[in-house]
Amino acid sequence: MTGRERIRAIISGRSADRCGFWLGAPHERSWPLYFRHFGVDTEEEVRERLGDDFRWIRPAACKPLFKSPAQITHAGEGPLARCRSVADLDAAFDWPRPDQLDFGEALQRLRQAGDHYRASGFTVPFFHKLMSLFGMETYLVNLYENPELVHAATDRVCEFYYEANQRFFSEAGDEVDGFFFGNDFGTQRALLVSPEHMQEFVMPWFRRFTEQAHRHGCQVILHSCGSIYGVIEDLIDAGVDCLHPLQARACGMDAETLARDFRGRVAFMGGIDTQHLLVRGNPEEVKADVRRVKQLLGPRLIVSPSHEALLPNVPPENVAAMAEAARTQTENGEMAWNPG
Repeated sequence: MTGRERIRAIISGRSADRCGFWLGAPHERSWPLYFRHFGVDTEEEVRERLGDDFRWIRPAACKPLFKSPAQITHAGEGPLARCRSVADLDAAFDWPRPDQLDFGEALQRLRQAGDHYRASGFTVPFFHKLMSLFGMETYLVNLYENPELVHAATDRVCEFYYEANQRFFSEAGDEVDGFFFGNDFGTQRALLVSPEHMQEFVMPWFRRFTEQAHRHGCQVILHSCGSIYGVIEDLIDAGVDCLHPLQARACGMDAETLARDFRGRVAFMGGIDTQHLLVRGNPEEVKADVRRVKQLLGPRLIVSPSHEALLPNVPPENVAAMAEAARTQTENGEMAWNPG
């Protein structure tokens, strides 16, 4: 099978020749380490060496959306922090418009992706963006004290992303296999907001985005770091086909728990611990853990780091070990594969 065929089959629950593998999106400082280790010059050569099945191609990765002239962060005061009424929103911020977007580069990369699975679409981090626009503390307080304002701001952010994705998916056509979008809903221990607030402020638009992607023939892959165990049932019900990145050391996100409660109902991508194992373990320990996760979460599994932005503190030898164990089907006698 090609990587594209393999990942589509895994996510849809059909039979595949083996589990999938995605290296993730390593931090920019990590790539030179990989270039030296594998003796190559480009990111694509690293992915080919490791047998990476998956390509994440974002249509606006380099364009600053929903940012004020000063860089917005979750902490501190955002441009909407002093808004008290819906009427204040338009005066407080210069909202982006879909006609400002250019899809040319992303469409070209999609057409050049070959036999690899193409994950794309605007990542729609509306939960993050609202925290940045208000400031995290102000946003959380407003959930209680000014819900009408939060709903109105959410609509402005999400309407932009919805129209942007509508235009993008229409132009990209069948070049896109999966809609990869992300909002980090969890901390190491639990959800950032209550399940009730998730239902009121997050899930209505969340459902609209999953339905939009499915109408365009895309599988839906949700990225959310942290402990999101308490909302996985709702995410599946809302149409999520695959969960990423399975933060292995967060509460309720270990492979045993996920397998017990959700195996067979959703595909999994990730699960190989980046907080301890990939940083401090050795290659044999990494391979053993990949085999363990495969046994628990397979066959609907794409092996990948539990956080996609691999940092320079992860030795390249452990990255190679993860890829080797992901691709090797020792249980049915397949020869071991070594990426070098």
